[in-house]
Amino acid sequence: MNEVDGSEHYERRSEEPTPSLLTIILDTNPHAWSLLSTTLPLSKAIATILVFINAHLAFNYANKVAVVASHCQRAQWLYPSPKPTISNSKNNGVANGANDVQMENGIPDPPAIRGRMKGRADLGTTPAGSPAGQHQRTAITADDANKYRPFRLVEDEVMANLRALIDSTTESDLQGTSTTMMAGALTLALAYINRETLAYEESGGGVSSRKDTSIPVGPDAQEAKPGMQSRILVLSVSGDLAFQYIPIMNCIFAAQRKKIPIDICKIAGDTVFLQQASDATRGVYMHLEDPRGLLQYLMLAFLPDQTSRRYLIMPSQVNVDFRAACFCHKLVVDIGFVCSICLSIFCTPPEGAICLTCGTHLQLGDYGAKPAVVPRARRRRRRGPAGGAGLDSVGGTPASIGTPGPE
Repeated sequence: MNEVDGSEHYERRSEEPTPSLLTIILDTNPHAWSLLSTTLPLSKAIATILVFINAHLAFNYANKVAVVASHCQRAQWLYPSPKPTISNSKNNGVANGANDVQMENGIPDPPAIRGRMKGRADLGTTPAGSPAGQHQRTAITADDANKYRPFRLVEDEVMANLRALIDSTTESDLQGTSTTMMAGALTLALAYINRETLAYEESGGGVSSRKDTSIPVGPDAQEAKPGMQSRILVLSVSGDLAFQYIPIMNCIFAAQRKKIPIDICKIAGDTVFLQQASDATRGVYMHLEDPRGLLQYLMLAFLPDQTSRRYLIMPSQVNVDFRAACFCHKLVVDIGFVCSICLSIFCTPPEGAICLTCGTHLQLGDYGAKPAVVPRARRRRRRGPAGGAGLDSVGGTPASIGTPGPE
């Protein structure tokens, strides 16, 4: 057809900006935040994170954000809110899709709105029909009218879901463990990023990563539009996560495979595996010297996306702790025993020299045997001639002789 009509044909490219998906993992460990109550309370940290989210959304109208809470017993979504959907069609009395979870970015449900109103206006037990209650609702409506709608939606859902998460935490949950479910939060973040990336590719927004697409080279070749840029930001306040070593390393390898950088903002505590996650995925790792400057750290170090970081000098780690955790006692070890089949790590040889993971017999050699002690050879002393003339009787050295005088 190009030769018939002789007109120029070209493909119109979409000029829409490439969206950037920021997934924030917030460590909501109550034990750790109680230690930071005098320096950085959780309420101030949440307000700072919301300002940071608004800055990310303001950079580009196509940017997206997701927030996951890593709690003491579970990992839960703060934004977008999960809403289960049940299909109306039933087969043999069982509803299809009863266990499916749909993530929606929309107007929060009435319970979320009520929670927001209770937290922000402190309604308490004020009757809804009283003049005081009507005045408070009017103030909230006026405040929402002067705020950018995406900012308000994110703020409402994050605050409502976080309040519900804290209210649902019981004393038994706090007594059961003192750490956080970071591995589950990373899994949720990676799954959500993968789903959003596939949905963006199916809509024709970027180059698909599921197949090897050949890009033409030449003066007539057009640049392929890049896909969605995704990254993970972890705000950690907990200590060591040795018992989650295997699932965390699996998440690190998955993020490295998908080229998803994992940024670590260490507010308190010290974790070995989060350092390795940032180093393996080429992310940013920062341990805050003063947690009160959290907003400044977030704006300067973690706000730029992958494209902007090519032109900036980002903070990097000088020393990375590459220690691993043993599979038997979940301890971080410097030197251990590694199975040659499944690469399991043990701090001490297992009983019977049998690998606890794959059952392979470990070849330990002469490990554990007592070393052979070789007696030290005694050095014999030389003795001088009889009488000891000219030699010292002890050391066998020549004795001191005076200088001969004139005859």
